[in-house]
Amino acid sequence: MPDVFADLVGQDEAVATLRHAAAAAAAVLRAAHPVAVGSGQAEVEGQPGVDPGAGMTHAWIFTGPPGSGRSVAARAFAAALQCAYGTGCGECPGCHTTMTGTHADVRLVVPEGLSIGVGEMRALVLRAASTPSGGRWQIVIIEDADRLTEAAGNALLKAIEEPPPRTVFLLCAPSTHPDDVSVTIRSRCRVVPLRQPPAAAVAEVLVRRDGIAPDVAQWAAAAAQGHVGRARRLARDPEARQRRDAVLAVPRRLTGVGAALDAASALIEAAEAEAEASVAEADAAERAALQTALGAGGTGRGAAGAMRGAAGQLKDLEKRQKSRATRAQRDALDRALVDLAGFYRDALTMALRAPVAPVHTDTAAMAEAGAQKWDAEGALRRLEAVLECRAAIEANVKPRIAVEAMMLTLWKG
Repeated sequence: MPDVFADLVGQDEAVATLRHAAAAAAAVLRAAHPVAVGSGQAEVEGQPGVDPGAGMTHAWIFTGPPGSGRSVAARAFAAALQCAYGTGCGECPGCHTTMTGTHADVRLVVPEGLSIGVGEMRALVLRAASTPSGGRWQIVIIEDADRLTEAAGNALLKAIEEPPPRTVFLLCAPSTHPDDVSVTIRSRCRVVPLRQPPAAAVAEVLVRRDGIAPDVAQWAAAAAQGHVGRARRLARDPEARQRRDAVLAVPRRLTGVGAALDAASALIEAAEAEAEASVAEADAAERAALQTALGAGGTGRGAAGAMRGAAGQLKDLEKRQKSRATRAQRDALDRALVDLAGFYRDALTMALRAPVAPVHTDTAAMAEAGAQKWDAEGALRRLEAVLECRAAIEANVKPRIAVEAMMLTLWKG
């Protein structure tokens, strides 16, 4: 069985850093409990020459572009810290339960809505202050830490400033820019920068782990621009490929103002439909579970009254589900914009005669035609329009307004 870092694609430097830190953390535990740690499981000798605590700290930030494996790295590091041998062997109960999300001392925060609120963060910090049940570490993994509200960030900062002795915080964010992570939190964390993995490395893991044909894996890895999850979807999901094809057909459709607005509507509606399909099953299950818990369908005395008093809880659930749907829609739209940006990037590199491979090999001829029509400057303006649209949506501009403005710029050039 491969170790816990096996799925962290193309990040050799980061893996070396995390392995050393995990060995140092194991040395800390050996120094504190020289005979046994936790549930009576004997500690084996660690790496020679590892000083207790050297290379280990209580707060980490994993940064990198989408698809670089920030959350994969954080989860793998958490497993290595909980490993019985301090190496992330992938076989012991600590590794297995952490990687499957069932370890009692590892809490994963995955924001479903647009932000992580202060109430959720305070509750998490309070729970993280407890003693580890297994005698090793309490670990908190926060995916998309850039979505922390200011108040939530302050609550987290207080915990990082005065951490419990056995608690480790692992934050994932696109960068350490103040717009993503506050300067004060950044100053108290060790940063692990991840890079966009090369397409060859992504293709290799698709073939090895998912059994995808080599030629399909290579195409998907290039089309996904190093994003491992997106590459897997493109390789395995025909609907994902159809959505990508529809996005890459947009440049041909921009023949006038009306066509540009129609293309914007089609892109928004496709993102809405994809988001609705992705959350519909979870929404229905949550609503059914809550109604059952509140006594829906009950016939006993007080059942009807209990349901009348449940309106507030149902309203709160609907609010959370609406926020999750909005996030899912924006994520779907962002995936489409990334594909569109790849097309105009190809046109730009072809206009400049740059010796680089195209992102979208199946639309290379159309990108070449665009390069001849627009020249390098026109291709660059169009690429910038797509990137500005992404930034505007991230800044909470209404998606329809941002996409319509982008489409008009793509048409006019």
